[in-house]
Amino acid sequence: MAKISDRLADRTGMGEAIIGAVFLGGSTSLSGIVTSVTAAASNHPGLAISNAIGGIAAQTTFLAIADIFYRRANLEHAAASVANLIQGTLLIALLSLPLLAIATADISLFNLIHPVSILLVITYMAGLFLTSEVQAKPMWRPRRTEQTRFDEPDQVAMRSSLVRLWSQFIILAALLAEAGYFVAKSGLAIANQTGLSQSVVGGVFTAVVTSLPELVTTVAAVREGALMLAVGGVMGGNSFDVLFLAISDVAYQKGSIYSGVSIDEIFPIALTILITAILLLGLLRREKYGIANIGFESFLVLVCYFGGYLLLFFQ
Repeated sequence: MAKISDRLADRTGMGEAIIGAVFLGGSTSLSGIVTSVTAAASNHPGLAISNAIGGIAAQTTFLAIADIFYRRANLEHAAASVANLIQGTLLIALLSLPLLAIATADISLFNLIHPVSILLVITYMAGLFLTSEVQAKPMWRPRRTEQTRFDEPDQVAMRSSLVRLWSQFIILAALLAEAGYFVAKSGLAIANQTGLSQSVVGGVFTAVVTSLPELVTTVAAVREGALMLAVGGVMGGNSFDVLFLAISDVAYQKGSIYSGVSIDEIFPIALTILITAILLLGLLRREKYGIANIGFESFLVLVCYFGGYLLLFFQ
């Protein structure tokens, strides 16, 4: 999928940041969507929400792991772009909305969904429009250095068939979506048989499993030298993942899904906002080299993610 997306970015002229944010990020999130919707339809709101938010935290952490595979410089330095900065800022805005919904969980439209679920979709679409607009007419650009890798068309990709590329992409995306159903059923069985909370099962187990496509595609994109695609795929996929909550809210049969949320689900949302803010700081600061040849921000992301979920697990 990473190779096909890289070629589509060149062949369509959309660029790696847009293809990564919209198509690669969205398609690798399909298994997570199916997992959350299946959990919500089975009246397990905790698993649905923790899977969605836990997946975002895991995918952001995968960028830090991908940083290890890029030896020339820190990934935050080499892959800085306006589109990725906007996607990260959009993600923080989207993640704040579920917190508002949880604080006003009794509000619902027609006793079905919370108004915030509709606002999530509107905000996401507005963010995509803004990203596309800035990509076409940027008001500023990150300063180019020897280690910076910009999106440049590949001649082999330009000769590829668009029909064949899109067909391969759709088939692979369908396989990911099908896998999500079985992950959800397995997660529910683990929660029931082990006694672990839905927050732990969703945030740690199903979220990481449904996020593995992002890990593979991110590392593959970095190894291919498509750094904008790697960062854009994660940042854009994370923004898309927040929509899991809106879709799960529709699938949940007992009113607003936020009314069934416990205090445990607030922790991963706050942790994910923190991790995203750290990554944004890395993209702005653009440190060339850091701890163990990864950015200091990548190191902080790893510490926050594993430390945060260890705390949640033992709590």
